[in-house]
Amino acid sequence: MIRGRDGRLTYLGRADDQVKIRGFRVEPGEIEATLVAHVEPRVMPADAAGFAGRLAAWLQTRLPAPMVPARWVISPALPRSANGKLDRKALPAVDGIPPGQSVGAAPATETEAALAGIWTAILGVETVSRGDDFFALGGHSLRATQLVARIERELGIRVQLATVFEQPTLQGLAAAVDEARTDALAPRPRRCARN
Repeated sequence: MIRGRDGRLTYLGRADDQVKIRGFRVEPGEIEATLVAHVEPRVMPADAAGFAGRLAAWLQTRLPAPMVPARWVISPALPRSANGKLDRKALPAVDGIPPGQSVGAAPATETEAALAGIWTAILGVETVSRGDDFFALGGHSLRATQLVARIERELGIRVQLATVFEQPTLQGLAAAVDEARTDALAPRPRRCARN
C-alpha cells in the first residue's frame, strides 16, 4: 500500500500469493506442492471429470477442506515462460470441472432430484450427483441461505441453515429434508384442557 501526494492510499496487492477462501487464508504454493507429490499422468486423461474427482478426493486426505480446489481445468501441458518456469498469467480461466460432477451416481430419490434442480440453479452447474458437496461445487454461506429459502419455497420444508453445513452432500441433505418432512407430518400430542 502506498500513499499518494493527495493522501489517497493505493493497495498494490500482496507480495506473496496468499488468498482468502471462505474466510481461510490459503497459500496456493502449499496446494501446488501437494499436487506435485501426486503421480502426474503423461497423457491427457480420457475422463477429465473423473480425473478431477480423483485428484480432489486425494487432496481431501492431505489438505484442509478450504485448500481443496472446487474447480479444475485439466490441461495436456502447463504454459511455461522463456526460462522454463510456470507462466501463471497464461493459465486458462478457471471455469473448469467441479470434482466428481460427471462421475458420481445420479440422484436416486424424488427429494434428491428436486434438490439437484435447486443446486444447479443456485450453483450454475449442469449436473449434480448424489455424492457432490454443495461447497465444493462453489457454494458459500450466501448461497446456502438461498438454498434454504428455495427448499422451503419449492418443497414446503423448513430446514436450518446449519443443516446445509452439517450435511453438505446432495444425498445427506436430501436425507435431512426427508427427516424434516417426516417430523412435520408426525402427529403432535394433544394437551388436555384443565377446568
